[in-house]
Amino acid sequence: MDDSTFRIPIGPQHPFLKEPAKFDFEIHGEEIVGARMNIGYNHRGMEKACEARNYYQCIYLLERVCGICSHSHTTAFTQAVEEILKVEVPRRGLYLRMLVCELERLHSHLLWLGVAAHEVGFDSMFMLVWRDRELVMDILEEISGNRVNYAINTIGGVRRDINDAQRKKIMEMTGILRQRLDYYAHIGTNEPSFVGRIKGIGTLSAKRAAEMCVLGPFARASGVDVDVRRDDPYAAYKEVEFKVITNDSCDILGRVLVRVLEMVESCKIIDQLLTNLPEGDIVASKVPRKVPAGMAVSRYEAPRGEDVHFVRSNGTEKPERVKVRAPTLANLEAATESVIGSFVADIPIAIASIDPCFSCTDRMAIILRDPGKGTRMTTWEELRRYGIDWYGKNKGIRF
Repeated sequence: MDDSTFRIPIGPQHPFLKEPAKFDFEIHGEEIVGARMNIGYNHRGMEKACEARNYYQCIYLLERVCGICSHSHTTAFTQAVEEILKVEVPRRGLYLRMLVCELERLHSHLLWLGVAAHEVGFDSMFMLVWRDRELVMDILEEISGNRVNYAINTIGGVRRDINDAQRKKIMEMTGILRQRLDYYAHIGTNEPSFVGRIKGIGTLSAKRAAEMCVLGPFARASGVDVDVRRDDPYAAYKEVEFKVITNDSCDILGRVLVRVLEMVESCKIIDQLLTNLPEGDIVASKVPRKVPAGMAVSRYEAPRGEDVHFVRSNGTEKPERVKVRAPTLANLEAATESVIGSFVADIPIAIASIDPCFSCTDRMAIILRDPGKGTRMTTWEELRRYGIDWYGKNKGIRF
């Protein structure tokens, strides 16, 4: 760096992200000319923890990988286990699973849209959008009992059914929301101060997006036509009609419009699911607790993009390996690069435009070296004992 270029460290604790991540930006005047990220501050060891739990306990644990995408992770996991077991989920169970999938997409996108408006100082839109987010969360609470972690999924289907009154209430909500989404789409393309703050910011070309394998609305806003629901259909997505929304503006404005129009498509999917909801069981009748030896990869289009779960079983009640690849991991490097060429004031909205989740992203593994025996991975019990001993010695906390 020359005398006119400076390095600004931001994070790991900072105001524009609620989770820890560190970024180093090189700036020339107000322009960003270089960027580097440093992740790995969220140490939870959840993948390793799955090895010490049975498959049903893993559902409870994996639902807490992310509060906003809780249903995404449990659906991806249960799909993998069901594939190994060769269990067929009843069609009504698949429809109800998809219903919560799309309600969660609405919840996630509305949350992001409000946060994006707040990041650029458009707080009136923030409050309007979060008002409408409450409509979705009230529905989720009514059909599941929870506003965030819904606990709907189980191996072989879902745990809760809906009645005709609830079906009618959900369709009334989607009707109201579709009208308001038209209004937000109008604001997103016509409100001068809002458009001025996001148009041409955080640009990522279609070619570069494809090269860096970005996912979800981040990819589709750069003109990359990819969506697991269409490209590799799961559940009953073959039975519903919807459009994959893309935009070729390649900037934050495009990411706003993609998410708003995706919510319109989610409302259409929900209406189709409720109109054609099959009768019958919601969960398979016989699901063994022991899973035969095997492995499976499950793909799921989470609100942020493709979520991948790998499960390997060894014939017992506990998985031998669970691996989670959340979409933020695939998008972070490209998001950091997209900030280059923007100004310092654009950093919060540019990074937030991918809707990052570092709880989904960060992993931890401890490798132990035994004299004369080589190296090995630590066990869950050793990790637990290490944590108890460390807090007892350094913090005076006794368990």
